[in-house]
Amino acid sequence: MAVSEDHASCWVHKDLTVTTKQIQALLIAARASGGKDECQVQLTGIEREYWMGTEIGRLGGYGFRGTVTAGDGSNQKGGKIGAGYVKLRKQRKRQQRKVGREEEGSSSNRPELAAFVLALCGTPVTKPMLYLCDNQALLKAVKRWVGEGKNATLVGALDADILLQAIEELRKRTTAGAATFLVKVKAHRGGPANEEADIQADKAISGKDVPTEWHDRTLALLFSLPTVFSLSISISDCSSSCAPSSMLSFFFFFPRF
Repeated sequence: MAVSEDHASCWVHKDLTVTTKQIQALLIAARASGGKDECQVQLTGIEREYWMGTEIGRLGGYGFRGTVTAGDGSNQKGGKIGAGYVKLRKQRKRQQRKVGREEEGSSSNRPELAAFVLALCGTPVTKPMLYLCDNQALLKAVKRWVGEGKNATLVGALDADILLQAIEELRKRTTAGAATFLVKVKAHRGGPANEEADIQADKAISGKDVPTEWHDRTLALLFSLPTVFSLSISISDCSSSCAPSSMLSFFFFFPRF
């Protein structure tokens, strides 16, 4: 089914008979307004064929013998950042956190990494874990620490405080013999776990009682420029019609403390 502002189209099998009641139900659904979809996975009956044919289903996520989690980060205007994660089979198992240190600048990578840490901490170290995310940078940051080598270092890493915690949690899982899989999925394609994680990340920023983590400052120097207001006043010599107009400019400096 495809819906736009002006039209709605629905494709069905050529041998299927569609009743007027079903058409009315589709029109009501198409005209409904609200927040993001909250898809419910049903792996029984005819819906199983649909869900097993989706991206996560084709990747084996719905049949994974372990804990399936998904995380997402949110970076809103004003520098506020939040992270959230959810377990696929236990929709009530979710967590949200505000991500601190936004005064040093924010990016999408920091909350994404924070969401991954939340999922790691919320999963028993002895259980296999599948983590679904829509951020390629997260996979690249973690991949550097797979295996052995002398080039892996936290020096210069922008989010070393969160990455260090992620590495430590992964070390615990490796020691316990539990496998951890990170899979990149497409964003905003209706995947239940990914969409729910996105909702939790947004709620982390707006929630009043959501705690803040990873707020320790680095040694980075921050400079704040004073705010400058400019006021221009035009003065005309009205005594002579040929006298040119003059312009006076006033600047007001308000330093920040």
